Amino acid sequence: MEVNIKELLEVGAYFGHPSRQFDSRIKPYIFGKRQGIYIIDIEKTVDKIYRASEFIKIIIMQNKEILFVGTKKQSQNIVKELGEKTGQPYVNYRWIGGTLTNFDILKKRISRLDEIEKLEQSGEINYYTKKEISLILKEKNNLLKKFGGIRYMHRLPSSIIIVDTRKETNAVNEARKKGIPIVGIVDTNGNPDIIDYPIPANDDGYKSIQLVLSKLSESIMEAKNEKEIIEKAKNIEEENVQPNRTN
Repeated sequence: MEVNIKELLEVGAYFGHPSRQFDSRIKPYIFGKRQGIYIIDIEKTVDKIYRASEFIKIIIMQNKEILFVGTKKQSQNIVKELGEKTGQPYVNYRWIGGTLTNFDILKKRISRLDEIEKLEQSGEINYYTKKEISLILKEKNNLLKKFGGIRYMHRLPSSIIIVDTRKETNAVNEARKKGIPIVGIVDTNGNPDIIDYPIPANDDGYKSIQLVLSKLSESIMEAKNEKEIIEKAKNIEEENVQPNRTN
């Protein structure tokens, strides 16, 4: 994974919020102010993306999961696309309270999806009235919206990547309560001090969000590939050693 200042400039990752929307704790990552808009220090953004990427690689190399979170309109499709591409769970519709702090209870709600799909696959759903079928399918679509991205997340994630840490306050709070490290895009109206791996960047622009998340996703895929190579090498080594043991 490589990232440079030029591409961050091209997507406007340096644009912050107007001065009236400012969190003083983000000050170390501010380059200056132009026409009432705070400008983010892109050099620090690059550095923070690299730091977050190294951390992410460690998580993936340990066979652990990372949860993508981005429910604002600009990030919904990106989070879904990259979550599916990297094989990681994601939340892109709405953060449901207790997703992390009451995970066992949440899993019971998600299991309802499996029940409905079994009804469909077995044909048993046809024994219901048209009105009942309509209500069941409506329930299914609602569950897919809420839990589709985490339905196969069988344990708590080892890290969480958040778009707009100020908007996703509940996700941040739950992760902190559970001791789950947070990688977060923090704009000039956010607090980087409560984020383990803050990435100062524009969290409103579609292209800015897409670029930052794409870089983090590249790190996930790189770690997966490295892990696969290591595992193949181990298998080859074990195959070469095995005959010697039988002689």
